[in-house]
Amino acid sequence: MGADLRHKRWFRVLAHVCRILFALTFISSGFVKAIDPWGTALNITNYLIIYGFESLKPYVMVFSIWLCGAELMMGLMLLFKVRVRLISIFAVLSMIFFTTLTFLSATWIPVEDCGCFGDALKLSPTETFVKNLVLLPMAVCVWWRYRPDRIFAFSKLELLLTILFCSTSMGVGIYSYYHLPPFDFLPYKIGSNIAEDMEKARHEQATADVVLVYRNRKSGKLREFTLKDKAWHNEKRWEWVDTRVSEEQDNKVEPMVLEFFVRDETGEVTDSLLSVKGKLYMLCVSNPDLVDEKCGRRLRSAVERAHEEGAGIVCLVPEYIDKPTYRSFDGSEPVKCYNIDLKTMRTMLRANVGLVELTDGTITDKRNCRDIGK
Repeated sequence: MGADLRHKRWFRVLAHVCRILFALTFISSGFVKAIDPWGTALNITNYLIIYGFESLKPYVMVFSIWLCGAELMMGLMLLFKVRVRLISIFAVLSMIFFTTLTFLSATWIPVEDCGCFGDALKLSPTETFVKNLVLLPMAVCVWWRYRPDRIFAFSKLELLLTILFCSTSMGVGIYSYYHLPPFDFLPYKIGSNIAEDMEKARHEQATADVVLVYRNRKSGKLREFTLKDKAWHNEKRWEWVDTRVSEEQDNKVEPMVLEFFVRDETGEVTDSLLSVKGKLYMLCVSNPDLVDEKCGRRLRSAVERAHEEGAGIVCLVPEYIDKPTYRSFDGSEPVKCYNIDLKTMRTMLRANVGLVELTDGTITDKRNCRDIGK
């Protein structure tokens, strides 16, 4: 029966469509995660904490780069029909694993974000589980169609393409880790004015929490609106009944941009830093032990450049500050340090050490320490 099914035209067409759709999903998902291995590593860390595997945290970044690269590579190989049977086996096994994982995330062990499309597209655990329920039978269909093929019979062209896809997929993640993601889907991307975005987020959050209850004058039925809705403006159709705060307010997660909070020994100084006129260089140092000799020289060049330009320069660190703190880099002029949450720092700059440049409060440049001065 299986052999007969594989020879039916409609099944071959179905398997072809499934292969293309599955490949495109894996390519898009793998790529947006591969260009941001830091984000994927954070999601993996959350899962390790939830399931009690915190001892594996030192290996998270390596696994993140491998996982994203493998997903991108599988998508490319399926799209170009390179060893489809072999890849479809991995696809089925991976979909069984991730479908089970997302089922647990959507039910007994909830997480905020599964991270299947990185920060480019946020899906809830339930939405991710439904997506996987669609992809799993597609993977099975592709595997069944190519089941008679030999698993490891690589032609010279297939071997060449496999090496090309593997090096490209892993190379994207490695490059993004050692430098910065080539595409930034986070709130602190170049061109963003942090102060303006924070004010906008506060306004949107405040208005989104307000619920207006109106009665349809014709049917008598009640309907809820937010302040953004326009339908309730029709006074002839709608009659105001009540205004209240959404019951979901306490469960809402604040936008990441609202987490930007900087303080020194005197207290919060966020507004004063963001209101600096002209250029402000923010040296982001997640851990002073990670500032090696080469990085120290590059940070010193940034300090010297700031002084030459008459620009402001500060050092952001995650350590608590209770007294005036300064840090020198490779003999540079001391730079005053300010405290910022490590998660916020990593959201703003996907690097252990690096530089964020503001001009009148707008982010105009971001660099990994390896690229400062280039």
